[in-house]
Amino acid sequence: MRTVLVTGPGGAGRTTLAAATAVAAARKGARALLLTTESSAPETVLGTSLGAEAPTPIAPGLHARRIDPGDRFRQEFLAFQERAGAALDLLGAAPLDEDELTELPGSEDFALLQALRAEHASDAWDTVVVDMPSAAETIRLLALPNQVRRYLRRLLPPERQAARALRPVLAQLAGVPMPAQKLYEAAQRWETELSAVQRVIDDPGTSVRLVTEAGPVAAANLRAIRAGLALHGRRTDGVVVNRLLPTGSADPFLAALSGSQQTALKALREEFPDVPVHEVPHLGRDPQGVDELDALIDGPAGGTVDTGTGDTGTGDTGTVDTGEGGDHDRNGETAGRRPDPWTVEDRLATDGLLVWRVPLPGAERRGLGLVRRGDEIVVTVGRFRRIRTLPSVLRRCTVSGAGLRDGVLEIRFSPDPDLWPKSD
Repeated sequence: MRTVLVTGPGGAGRTTLAAATAVAAARKGARALLLTTESSAPETVLGTSLGAEAPTPIAPGLHARRIDPGDRFRQEFLAFQERAGAALDLLGAAPLDEDELTELPGSEDFALLQALRAEHASDAWDTVVVDMPSAAETIRLLALPNQVRRYLRRLLPPERQAARALRPVLAQLAGVPMPAQKLYEAAQRWETELSAVQRVIDDPGTSVRLVTEAGPVAAANLRAIRAGLALHGRRTDGVVVNRLLPTGSADPFLAALSGSQQTALKALREEFPDVPVHEVPHLGRDPQGVDELDALIDGPAGGTVDTGTGDTGTGDTGTVDTGEGGDHDRNGETAGRRPDPWTVEDRLATDGLLVWRVPLPGAERRGLGLVRRGDEIVVTVGRFRRIRTLPSVLRRCTVSGAGLRDGVLEIRFSPDPDLWPKSD
């Protein structure tokens, strides 16, 4: 199954291009689904209202579903309230009714991820196209499952569950109540759900597609976005340049605007030499309905809005797996995932170093940050940050330097004499 996550700067037309991508997939015979959290724009683009409970048939092979984050939040909160009923009664808390619940910030992110996981598990689709939030929010959303799982493991270490038989004794000795088993059960449910979401994100068939307009700052904006995606190991499968005017107009104003777009388009191709840059023409109107979306597929640009069913290689993120230090599930499973792009290069024989290579296309030296905290390393690229556990071989080393070369951050490690195995 292919999963195409469509995002880009606000106002670039990502909802329209996400819908066109789903239409293109259906036209090629795939069972295609468009997922969106937007309320009105997708319905205008597709020319029909969408249901939140189940996918709505749009055209042969094409369905669309509007995710309702408010309904998802209410269901989850009421289920939690029911499970915690005994504790709430002891505290004298009055339960909340469904009609007084309003979703909290962040609910939309979890609702979108849960819906993506559910549709991925249904095996009902060949291609799922997701109308994602703006690019910066998308990067944070895709990093969310691993971040929350890390917090859960730090706050509720699973190995502590083995001591649950001792909790009454420990509670008397400490003078404070020990965490209830239900708390660990809730953490296990969250871990299971988040692990399933992470498997979808890490699946080799999942990629990100960037939508932009051809403006003077388009290349600079996407450079930072691409670096943030690469930091979290996300693959960019293409850049779609939307609303391009025809060249050669006799009108001086349109000719100047088209010339500016062509200059920006050239800059984008130079910025993304290893990623396809697709051109989509300006139709002179906002597309409405499947027939008008076809014009984006079969228009003067030559069918550049494709289904994403081609190469599912690693693209920006490299191909060699170290076998260590990845964002594993609790059991360390990595089956069915894209190889970890953060690779360790052995230079012990020549330089006495091990080098952790981190692909960061688009990153710039300013805004780069690197901090080691115990067995973890914190890498910052602009406004984006990622925490990774060191591979076991690097935990016995000290950081001796780092440098950014040709879009790759090389972190140098020197063996720690007190920890490194000594040869006879």
